[in-house]
Amino acid sequence: MDIALVQLSSPDDESQTQRIERSEKLLREQEGADLIVLPELWSAGYFHFGQYPELSETLNGPTVRMCASVAKNLGTYVHVGSIVERVAGGALRNTSVLVDPRGNIAHQYSKLHVFGYKSLEADLLTRGDSLQVADTPYGKMAGTTCYDLRFPGLWSELSVRGAEIVVVPAAWPAARREHWRLLTSARAVEHQVYVLACNAAGRQEGVELGGTSRIVDPGGRLLAEAGDGEEVLRTTIDPDLVHTTRREFPVIADRLTDYSALTR
Repeated sequence: MDIALVQLSSPDDESQTQRIERSEKLLREQEGADLIVLPELWSAGYFHFGQYPELSETLNGPTVRMCASVAKNLGTYVHVGSIVERVAGGALRNTSVLVDPRGNIAHQYSKLHVFGYKSLEADLLTRGDSLQVADTPYGKMAGTTCYDLRFPGLWSELSVRGAEIVVVPAAWPAARREHWRLLTSARAVEHQVYVLACNAAGRQEGVELGGTSRIVDPGGRLLAEAGDGEEVLRTTIDPDLVHTTRREFPVIADRLTDYSALTR
């Protein structure tokens, strides 16, 4: 399975329309990829908090439409990263979307753990309330978003539901880059999944994004890592390795599912 992580920047002086047009050219160059992945809120720019209402869109908005067009044209899956989704009643969510090769939405996930540390995300966005795993020809695929990396309970639930490949769009700051490296590897090892972690690059509102997008296999081996600027990270993965790893070292099978009844 050929993977392309498109590590993008979202400059303050670039409009959403310009960003989508620029990114589309880059995506259309990824011929041969089976899955293309983008960062968290790349078309709006994660740190452009004051523009969230005007840059919000539905699942049929310009960001998803562009990615669906690319998916159909290249015959590939495109993980849109995430958008500021405008839902019924006017609430906003940080929603990631997987588009299949026919241009249809195969999976969506609204971020459960909205971030409040030096961020207005928790003030502006409503957390999600559902969790899905998508069946694909490459295995069961799921998504988490950025801050979700810090909550292994969420990942445990995904593995219980059968997730084998977990996509992680992010806007992770450079100041905590080592946390990013540690957590992406830890989640892969703990849950014996592929972690495809696509981070944002560049500067937004004075904040330096960390880049360093990563692809980690279910044994914790780093297959590829990007630098800190805009870059397309390409490598191949073997989805069957998930089954091999779980069979040879059955951590998930040995895990207790309920610790609440243990003697205190």
